[in-house]
Amino acid sequence: MFVILFMLAASTYSQKSEFRKIENKAFKVGEKLTFDVNYGFVTAGIAEYNIPKIIKLAGRDVYQITFGVNTVSAFDLFYKVRDRYETYVDVEGIFPWRFEQHIREGKYSRDFSAFFDQRKGKAKTSEGSYDVPKYVNDIVSALYLARTFDYSKMKVGDKIHLENFYKDKVYPLDVLYKGKETVSVKAGTFDCIILEPLVREGGLFKSEGTIVVWLTDDALKIPVKVKTKVLIGSIDAELNGYSGLAGELKAKKK
Repeated sequence: MFVILFMLAASTYSQKSEFRKIENKAFKVGEKLTFDVNYGFVTAGIAEYNIPKIIKLAGRDVYQITFGVNTVSAFDLFYKVRDRYETYVDVEGIFPWRFEQHIREGKYSRDFSAFFDQRKGKAKTSEGSYDVPKYVNDIVSALYLARTFDYSKMKVGDKIHLENFYKDKVYPLDVLYKGKETVSVKAGTFDCIILEPLVREGGLFKSEGTIVVWLTDDALKIPVKVKTKVLIGSIDAELNGYSGLAGELKAKKK
């Protein structure tokens, strides 16, 4: 039986406030996570999540969160990648106000940005203005929101339902809970929970692939491994380093 947990799950919400409030023990300013990106047995690139600062946006305190992927110099000869994403996430409510995507992959390039007017329910891009539900996500902010949820009572097959805006549409983004597993990567060995985001669209991952994410089974829920099956094989991102964590990493094996 599937249990649908909506975006207010594991949150403290005040009806007196303009926006929801979500308890966040998972991340803070200064967190940096780095990953080896492997294509088969070859390390093809390096990826990094970073929360460099808090700024003011739309009258609110927001986290600036960046995600970047660069191929290593040896792989640049085959297919050069320089991708960068930015999202600006409300500190209290863990929802985005702005999203940017800058794609440089081989000869292909794309730049996209959206301002989420969460008060009026609009996503404003260079191509137009679109109606969106309150607390709509982009693909990066959805990961950080997912890190704040409590999975301790979930059963295999349960889902969390989110909504993701990209380009000019709102797409359903269900997150399927698949259980637990112990995973070893360069950064160590971790007890993890396993999630499968059912991504329809979003640019970061392609809709024809299958994505599985391993998060540490503790309050921090750090992504340890991401496995993406694509038409020509699979791409794995594995944690190789971390700093600036919000608390103790209890899921790491001694």
